[in-house]
Amino acid sequence: MSEHRRKPPQPQGGGRAAARRGQSGSSSGRRAAPRGATGSSADAYGLGYGSRDEERPYGGRAEARRAAQRSGGGRRRAAEPGRGGRRAAPGGPNGPGRGRGRAAAPGRKRFIDYPRAGKYGVARWVPSWKLVTGLFLGFLGSLVAVAGIGFATVDVPIVAKTATAQNNVYYWSDNTEMVSTGGETNRQIVNLSQIPKAMQNAVISQENKTFRSDSGIDPKGIARALFNMARGGETQGGSTITQQYVKNAMLDDQSQTLSRKFQEIFVSIKVGTTVSKDDIMAGYLNSAYYGRNAYGIQAAARAYFNKDAIKLNEGQCAFLAAMLKGATYYDPAGSTSIDPAATPEANSRRAKAQMQDTLNKMVEYGHLDPAIRAKYTELPKVQNPRFNSALSGQIGYLVDLANSYLVNNSEKTKITERRLRQGGLSIFTTFDKKKVNELEKAVTKVYKANIKPDERPETDTHVQFGGATVDPATGAIKACYGGTDATKHFTNNCDVTGAQVGSTFKPFVLAAAMKWGVRNKNLGPEQAQDERTKVSPKSLYSGKNKLKIKDYNGEIWTDEKSKQWNQVNDGDESYGSPPNYQIDLREAMRESVNSAFVQLGMDVGLDKVKEAAEDAGLLESSLTGTDYPSFSIGTSQPSAIRMAGAYATFAASGKQNSPFSVTKVKDKDGEVFVHESETRNAFTPLVADNVTDVLKTVVEKGTGTKAQLTGRDVAGKTGTTDGNRSAWFVGYTPQLSTAISMFRYDDNEKNQNREFLKMFGTGGQKKIHGASFPSIIWHDYMEQALKGTDPEQFPTPEPIGEVINDVPTPTPTPTPSQTEEASPTPSPSPSESLTSPTPTPTESCQFGWQCNDNGGSGTAGTDGGVTTEPTPTETATDGNGNGNGNGGIFGGPSG
Repeated sequence: MSEHRRKPPQPQGGGRAAARRGQSGSSSGRRAAPRGATGSSADAYGLGYGSRDEERPYGGRAEARRAAQRSGGGRRRAAEPGRGGRRAAPGGPNGPGRGRGRAAAPGRKRFIDYPRAGKYGVARWVPSWKLVTGLFLGFLGSLVAVAGIGFATVDVPIVAKTATAQNNVYYWSDNTEMVSTGGETNRQIVNLSQIPKAMQNAVISQENKTFRSDSGIDPKGIARALFNMARGGETQGGSTITQQYVKNAMLDDQSQTLSRKFQEIFVSIKVGTTVSKDDIMAGYLNSAYYGRNAYGIQAAARAYFNKDAIKLNEGQCAFLAAMLKGATYYDPAGSTSIDPAATPEANSRRAKAQMQDTLNKMVEYGHLDPAIRAKYTELPKVQNPRFNSALSGQIGYLVDLANSYLVNNSEKTKITERRLRQGGLSIFTTFDKKKVNELEKAVTKVYKANIKPDERPETDTHVQFGGATVDPATGAIKACYGGTDATKHFTNNCDVTGAQVGSTFKPFVLAAAMKWGVRNKNLGPEQAQDERTKVSPKSLYSGKNKLKIKDYNGEIWTDEKSKQWNQVNDGDESYGSPPNYQIDLREAMRESVNSAFVQLGMDVGLDKVKEAAEDAGLLESSLTGTDYPSFSIGTSQPSAIRMAGAYATFAASGKQNSPFSVTKVKDKDGEVFVHESETRNAFTPLVADNVTDVLKTVVEKGTGTKAQLTGRDVAGKTGTTDGNRSAWFVGYTPQLSTAISMFRYDDNEKNQNREFLKMFGTGGQKKIHGASFPSIIWHDYMEQALKGTDPEQFPTPEPIGEVINDVPTPTPTPTPSQTEEASPTPSPSPSESLTSPTPTPTESCQFGWQCNDNGGSGTAGTDGGVTTEPTPTETATDGNGNGNGNGGIFGGPSG
C-alpha cells in the first residue's frame, strides 16, 4: 500500500487530548508520528498521556490553543468544508474547540496602517513606503488644488488703475491747512511704441536679462523673500520684471505678509502665462516709480529732462533705469529730507556708477553698440526737481522736515516712504505759521540790505542762511528757514549743511566742567576719572594767546608725531594780566577766549565734553575731532535745529526734549500716529541754570549785545570758524530757543567736496562774525516771534562748584571793547592764515600746524571761533569727502 494511503495509527488510551492531537494531525494532512518516534523524553520513558489526568501539560484550553498555533509556525490552516473558508477549530468541526477559531485570526485591516500592526519596537513607528507615497501624492494634489484656486481667483492688474495716490494734507500748529501735496502724481500712460528700445533694453540688462524667455517668476528670489519674512526681516522686491510689475500694480495693499507674497506669486504666474512680454514691459515701465512723484516713463522723462519719453537718448535711458533702484539715493538733486546721507554729491556718484554699469551691460548683452556707449560717460543734465508751486518759499522745507521725521522714525510712526507716497494722510505739524513768516522776513531783510552779489561777486555770491526755533518745554520745532525757495534751493539749511558751529560749542565744555568737574592732576588716568572737582564759573584759566595746551596732569599735550598745540586767540590777543594772564570762566565766555576753554576741555576730558554735548541733544554722528584739543571750540557740524534744541535744554533747566515736527497723523480710519514726548534729565537745574547765567553775560555785555531784546532775559553765544567760513548766533529766552547760521557754499554740481567759501569782505564787512548778521537776524526775528507774550525770567542759580586755579594776585582784564566788532581784525599773516585742523595721524604738520620746536598754532575768528577747518576726509559723512550730512535732525547716518 502506498505511503499516502496508509491508515494512521489509532490513539492508545482515548481522551480529549488524544482526540485533539489525532484530529489536528489528520486535518493538517500530516501523518501522526508513532509513539516514541518524536524523540521526546516522555516517549522514551513510556509517558504517553493516556489518562484524563495526564492529558493537559498546559494550564487549560487557551494555552493548548496557543501551543497549537505556535507549533503551526503561524501558517494558515486549511479551511474546512462547510465552514465558509474559516479556519478549523483545534478540536475539529465537532470538537471541544468549535466556534473559537477567530482568536487565531489577525485584526481587520486599517485604512492607514500607522502605527504599523504586527511590528514591534522602532519598526512599529517607521511608515511603510506605501504610506509615504500616498501622503506625498496627497500633498501634491493639495498644492495643485490650492494653486488652481489661487490662479483662478486673481486678476491681471490694469496699468490705468495703478499709482492712484491721494494728497497728503499738512496742517500748521493751529490746525489750519498749510498745503495739500503728495498726490500730484505725474503720470501719462504711453504705448510700447512710444518707449525707446534703449529704455527697454536698459531695464532688461540691469534688472532681468532673461526677461524675454523666463516664466515670469524667480523661484530662488521667492524662496529668499519667504525665508526673510519667516525670520521677521524685510522682504526683497520681485526678482523679475514681471514680479516687479505686479508689485507696482498692486497698490491696494502694500503690506509685506506671507499672504500678500503668495498673492503676488499667483498674479505673476497668471500674468506670465496670459500676457505677452511686450505688454508686460509696457505695463512695468508705465507703472514704475522714478522719484519726483513721477509714475511711468513718460512722467519721468518730463520730470528729469522735460521731454517726451520717445526722445530719450541711450544715456538718459540708462539714467532713468538707475532711478528704479530707488530715487532717494540716486536722484542727483539729493533727498536729505528723507535720509541725511542722500546728499546731492553722494547721490550723483551713485547714479553715475549705476548708469555706467547699465550701459556696460547693454553692450555686454548685445543691446548697444560700443561706439554709441562711448558717448555717455557723464551724468545727463537734469532739471529742477520741484514742479509743485505750492511747495515754494519755506513750505517745501517744512514738508520735507515732516516727511523726514515720519519716515526716519517709521518704527514708531508706522509710516514708510511708500506709504507716504500713497497719500491720504492728514499730517499735523508743530510749525507756527507766524513764526515761520517772521523768520523768513528777518533773513530776507538782512540779505537784501547787505548782500550784493551783483556788486560784489567775489565776496557776496553763494551766501546762505539757515535758522530754526525749538520750544524748550516740548522740543517742538516752531519755525525753520531752509533757504531762499524750496523750489530753487534744495538743501534744507535749517537741517543739514555741514557748517561748523565754532564757539557756540563752548557752553557744552562749561556744562561738562560743572557736571563732572576737572580731574585730579596728581592721579593716573583711571583714578583721575573718579576723583574730580566740580567747577565754579569763578574758576581761573589762562587767556594767553598761543597758549601751550597741557593734558589734565600738567604734561604738554602732543599728537602722535610729538607736535605740540599752541592755541591762538582772536586777533592774536591775550586776555588777563601778565604773567599768568588769568581770567575767570564767565569773562572767558563773554569774550569767547579760545585758550581758556581749550585747556578747560583738556582738564575735564574730551570724552566728558562729548557726553555733555550729546546729553544736551546733539547727535554723536555730528561730533567730529573728539580726540583733539580743538574739539572744545566747535569743529563739529550739528544742524541749526539740533543747536537750537541743545540750547533749549539749558533754557528748560536741564530737561532735554528731542526736536520733533509732527504731533499726529490721521487717515480715513482714524489716528495712525500720535507723538509722545520723552523728556530726559540731561543736567541738574543747578548746572543748567549756572550755564544760562554765564551765557546771559555774553548778551548783556559781551560779543552778543546785538541780540538783546526789550525787557526780556536772553542768553546766547556767538560763533565764528577759522577762515571766516561760517558764523552763528544761538540764543534763547525761557520760551523759545533759536539758532541762526550763515555761510558761503556753492552748491552747484561741480562742488563735489562740499567746500565752504571764506567770507572776508562779504556784505561789505572786513570779516563776518556771529555778532554781526546772525545776531541781527536773531534779534529781529525773536522780537516779533515773542510779541504778545509775557516776558519771563531765568531762574536765579545757586552757587556751584569750587574755584579752580585760584591765586591771590588780581587778574584785571583789559579788553579793547565788549563787542566783537570793536576788536581789531588784522589780516592774517601768512603763517596765521594757515588753518589748524583737527589733525589726523598723517596730517599733524599740514593745514596750518606750525611744525616747529614750539608746537602748532592756529588762527581764530573775532569771537574766538574755531581754529580749525577740517579737511574733506574729516568732515565727510559718507566716506567720500562730503561735509554735509552731519548733524541732521531725525536720525540716520547724519541724524
